[in-house]
Formats: sequence, C-alpha cells, structure tokens
Amino acid sequence: MKVKIVLRNPINKLDMIDYDIEVFDNSLAKDWIVALKELLHSKNLLEKNYCFLGFPKTARDLKYLCNELNQHVDTINNYFSDYKIEEHYSPETVTYPGPGENHPDITYQHPNHDVLNRLHNHFERLQGTVWNLSDYYKKADYETKYAIRQLNNICHEIENYILGQRKVLTAYEWIRPSQITTFLNSKRYELTDDHRGLFNQNGYDRVLGGVYMHWTQIGKTLFEVFRDEGAPSLTVGADPADITVGAGTTCEAITALRYYSGEFDVEWGNDVAYHNGQPWHDIEQDNFKQWLIDNKLDPQNSKLSLGYLPIGQVTLQHSFGTTDYDKIWNMLGTHLDIYSIEVDGVTHTYDYCWSDQNYKQMQIDMMRPGYDYSSRR
Repeated sequence: MKVKIVLRNPINKLDMIDYDIEVFDNSLAKDWIVALKELLHSKNLLEKNYCFLGFPKTARDLKYLCNELNQHVDTINNYFSDYKIEEHYSPETVTYPGPGENHPDITYQHPNHDVLNRLHNHFERLQGTVWNLSDYYKKADYETKYAIRQLNNICHEIENYILGQRKVLTAYEWIRPSQITTFLNSKRYELTDDHRGLFNQNGYDRVLGGVYMHWTQIGKTLFEVFRDEGAPSLTVGADPADITVGAGTTCEAITALRYYSGEFDVEWGNDVAYHNGQPWHDIEQDNFKQWLIDNKLDPQNSKLSLGYLPIGQVTLQHSFGTTDYDKIWNMLGTHLDIYSIEVDGVTHTYDYCWSDQNYKQMQIDMMRPGYDYSSRR
C-alpha cells in the first residue's frame, strides 16, 4: 500500500513535485489508512498554516510568525474580559542569546522556553483538552476559537524555526525539518494496546523520511516536560495518566496518547536513533529513562506513550532520485505546500494556500460546525 503526496511551490503554483509513502504492515498503519481515506472522502480542510516546521528556508520567518501571533493575542484579549495575555511577542522576546553546538565561543539565538512555555500554557487554559474543553473555548466566538488554536500552532512553529536557524550555522546536518499533516475537525479513534506496543518497539527513534502517527490531542508529553522544564519532580497517581508536575514549573497538563486519526507526521531530518552513532541522543535518552524511574514510572509502560508510532516510510530514492538529505531539503524547500493526497484510488486536492488573502476566513467558515458543537458540550 502506498500514499502519494503532491507538493507545489506556493509562489509558482504550477511548479509541483511528489513523493510516495510505503505503508508499514502493522495494525496501527492499517487503521491509519482507513482513517486517512475517510478524511479524503469527507474533504476535511488541511491545516496548511501549520504543516512544515524547521525548514532552513521558508517565507514564514520569525518576524512574520510573531506578527501573526500578536494579532491572535489581540483577538483573544479583545473578546475576554476575565482573561488577558499580557505578553507581546517579537523576535527578541521569543529568543535568548547563548552558545551553539560545536561553537561554545560564539553566541547564537535559542528558543526562550520560559516565554514559549507560558504561551503554550495560555493555549492549554483557553482550549482545555479533547475530553474536557475549557469554558473559555466553549463561550468564544468563531474568530476567537480560531485565534486560540493558533497559539499552539505558532508556538511550535516558532520553536522549530529558531532551532532550525541556529543549526544552519552550527550543525547544518542536524536541522530537524518535518511535515505535520493535520486536518480540521479530524475524527479521532481510540488507541488500542496493540497500537501502543509500537512505543516500546520504536521509542524516540526517528529516520529521514519516516512517517509517524500525529499526536492528536492537547497537552505535553513526559519527554517534553523532561526536556523543556529541566526534569522536574512528578507526583504520580494510581492511573498512568494521573501525573502532575512539581512546583516552579509552567506545564499544567501532561497527557498520554489516547487517540489516533488519519493525520500523520513526516520526519525530514537525518536519522536519530538509540545506539546509532549519536552519543548526545543516547545520553539524553538514558537520563530521561532514569528520570522516569526516579519518579516511580516504568519506562516500559506503553500506556505512558513514550516515543513515536511508526506507520510508514517515504521511498526516498524512488521519489527524489537521491537519499542525500541536503538535495532533498532543497527540493522540498521550494515546494512547502501540499496540493493533493492519494491512497488506494481515493484522492483529494487542496487548492488553497496559507498565503491566500481569504485563507483565515475560509478556515473559520469550514470550522463553524465543529465550533458550534464544542460550544454545546
């Protein structure tokens, strides 16, 4: 089974390339294909303003992203009388200067995790979780619901952009570009124990062209808390999902994965795998495992959702005529717009782009049924 993705140049929309995904023979991959075909049949809107992250060349630079973010903050602040986001975002506030990899004597820009964690926390408070939406989100109007969603999207895009730009200068081969393929109002399905078994098989390994199940819910993973919040202390309840973070941290919601969907992520960075010649990754994973044990969590408990769920692999040589990451990045970099997706004879075309003038309103209009439903919950 293969999935075909057609990409186009957002500047010259007649300029297109395509690539194929070879689908794995596991239960989650098979269920993913069924869910993806349903998304294509139902013509769900592809969320193109949050799709390609961390690419070294993109029109969505830090100035553009901060400007977009401030507009959404203004929308939220103007709607709610009892919730205000005080921060103003700029390239200077979302970064901080520090040494780069392999160049400790030179100063580069790093993501300001304090600022970005607070931003993500605003999103979590205003949105709530998939199973417990916030009262703020329920009573928000269409434009404000859309703005709340963008806090999360732009937060992650900013972080990936800063990391990518730093690595352009310090460790080019370790840039981590990725494709996050999400749809508005995507239907979610319960993840099974069989699906979760892939966490233990794959862990946090990612490979160039690897295709992984998209994380379909709100909240931080344990690994994100460990990495972004300095390995804080945890309080663990009887249920693996009942985990809270110690004092002095920003995160308020740790979630284990409950659902899968037809959405998917593609890793466009070079291979990062345990015991595969990246000692920094091995050290981080070992420290993470020990942190879990110290907090009375079992690293082998698949219900904790520790890792990525592999569902396919891009056929690099067949699709691009090369397996060289730099050549692939150069081809992809000028075609960061998904035009169509095809699987098993089912195809849908997405003939719109985040740069279109009416893109925001089109998304809001398409999401109104979902917005109306959430307001009644």
